[in-house]
Amino acid sequence: MDIVDLRVTEEHKNERIDKFLSTYNEEWSRTQVQQWIKEGIVKVNEAVVKTNYKCQIDDHIVIHIPEPEPLDVVAEEMDLDIYYEDEDVLVVNKPKGMVVHPAPGHMSGTLVNGLMAHCKDLSGINGVLRPGIVHRIDKDTSGLLMVAKNDLAHESLVDQLVNKTVTRRYKAIVHGSIPHDNGTINAPIGRDKTDRQSMTVTNVSSKEAVTHFRVLERFHEYTFVECQLETGRTHQIRVHMKYIGFPLVGDPKYGPKKTLQINGQALHAGILGFIHPRTKEYLEFEAPLPNDFEEVLKEIRLKSQL
Repeated sequence: MDIVDLRVTEEHKNERIDKFLSTYNEEWSRTQVQQWIKEGIVKVNEAVVKTNYKCQIDDHIVIHIPEPEPLDVVAEEMDLDIYYEDEDVLVVNKPKGMVVHPAPGHMSGTLVNGLMAHCKDLSGINGVLRPGIVHRIDKDTSGLLMVAKNDLAHESLVDQLVNKTVTRRYKAIVHGSIPHDNGTINAPIGRDKTDRQSMTVTNVSSKEAVTHFRVLERFHEYTFVECQLETGRTHQIRVHMKYIGFPLVGDPKYGPKKTLQINGQALHAGILGFIHPRTKEYLEFEAPLPNDFEEVLKEIRLKSQL
């Protein structure tokens, strides 16, 4: 059993406790939190409260989180685009529209479901819902992911991510013509206070975030760029490019509503490099742009020539 101990700060005064707790941890759904409150495992100042309780400054909240019940993730046969595989690691090119790992209420059709049917043996460090998953990319971002097939590989790959030695380069199309050829965005990212489902550049409850970018092509109203991640925060490239005034084309959360015809953000994790956990050899892989991305690029190039 995990015990979570919290103090309510001024910014959450008069906020419903179920809302406060569900936004405190993105893995806790509001329904789950409400169930915990009804079961009496959430206490405020040592007392059981109702789900509509309004938080007050300095409230002491203690949650005794029960051990999760095992969930069976069903293996599903899929035509996965495998770029590399051996006894330790696997590199897969994830298509746009596919979720990386299951979550309650969304237990099928994910990359993990396909991986379980493909290789049977995956590192269990990240738990039953995320076996083998070392890092992830958004549902509507395509591109390369490394997957750990055992705990030795998992620990090595996570250490490389922490030490910023993994090469992760993305291609993106953004609104606007970026005037400089390259740059670095060093701006901390945290959850947006006004929209807890979104991330933003903020100094409040944030983490360091660094993105390097270089211009590949300029057009009248758009720029084709390559972005290299130094850190890997949620929605990092999408948030950073919006922050400097050049949001991604097609981004439903951070971009303008009037945009080019592409389903989801024009973002592709095209280059992935890491040191093999066992052989210590540096491996690097490159996946070409998906068709819809290429079509949008062609459209922009044609318009810019008119």
